[in-house]
Amino acid sequence: MVTAALQSAIDEFRHPHGYLAVASIGLPPTSALTAIRADLAAWEAADRDPQGYDPVIARTRESYARLVGVDVSRVATGSQTSTFAAVVAAAVPDGAEVVLPHGDFSSIVFPFLQQEPRIRVRVVPLDEHAEAVTDETWLVAFSLVQSSVGTVADQDAILDAAARHGAHTFCDTTQAAGVHPVDAARYDLTVCHSYKWLCSPRGVAFLTVSERIQDRLRPIQAGWYAGEDVWRSVYGPTMNLAHDARRFDVSPAWQAWIGAEQAIGLFAGLDIAEIWERTSRLGDLLCDGLGIPEQHQAIVAWPDPDGEQVRTLIDDGIRISGRAGRIRASFHLWNTEDEVAAVLRALGR
Repeated sequence: MVTAALQSAIDEFRHPHGYLAVASIGLPPTSALTAIRADLAAWEAADRDPQGYDPVIARTRESYARLVGVDVSRVATGSQTSTFAAVVAAAVPDGAEVVLPHGDFSSIVFPFLQQEPRIRVRVVPLDEHAEAVTDETWLVAFSLVQSSVGTVADQDAILDAAARHGAHTFCDTTQAAGVHPVDAARYDLTVCHSYKWLCSPRGVAFLTVSERIQDRLRPIQAGWYAGEDVWRSVYGPTMNLAHDARRFDVSPAWQAWIGAEQAIGLFAGLDIAEIWERTSRLGDLLCDGLGIPEQHQAIVAWPDPDGEQVRTLIDDGIRISGRAGRIRASFHLWNTEDEVAAVLRALGR
């Protein structure tokens, strides 16, 4: 049974039939499109100024904080996952160890590899991530949901191991926020780009920074939007950065935030556990139909080394993606059993 709140959200998406590629790019809610079009019209009419976007960004920051369960003072805004990950990587002390899972997305991996040999990066299988943490580990970094196959990391085990050994934690929630419940307060740091499951325009990302670790990070990308009083910080050399997580802000791509305000506000008002129950159930139905073990995930992946199945499905009007020699079907709140049946029918199952 779909609650009234979830049904109202589903109705925001006009043309989702056959769309199983949200793990690549989300679809915009109608409210986001309406807001963007109005903003573009205002821009064309010379009725826009930079200061006018500040309340939009502030409201979006507040919605995101509510969505992931942290105080708004703990949220920094930016445009890309890798930019924020680079700030974290630069903060790792010389010679310290970072543990990463094998096959994680490049935006959370490459910034740390770029710091070698100044730091030590150890890559382990995801299912051995918790056991790999030792007293030598300074930071444990991983994606809550793996991009390529949809596996949900055992965050309880990883967090417990990090606590036992005194390691910091950094979690990428890009493939989780909006579909899987996220409690960012459990981590020292989280990062999220919102153009996938949060259905926002590309160019809207968030970093959550705990009080425990904030002073260990340097805002190496600091610009005018990182100031305590933004419009008094636009000229140097005096630098007075925000006292909270806003010191890590990156100046916003304004039109993207117009759409993000609507989309993230929408998800912040929903029960994300309800979305996860709905999407993972559809994923298991697809697994049953394919004759593969149930994965209990919103992303279902199975081998397709030559890409033939992806091409078959696309030719049949089903939007789906392939990653790392596998086909990847990703379900979101708008999907129903109809999409499961369509995939099975197209593949002759």
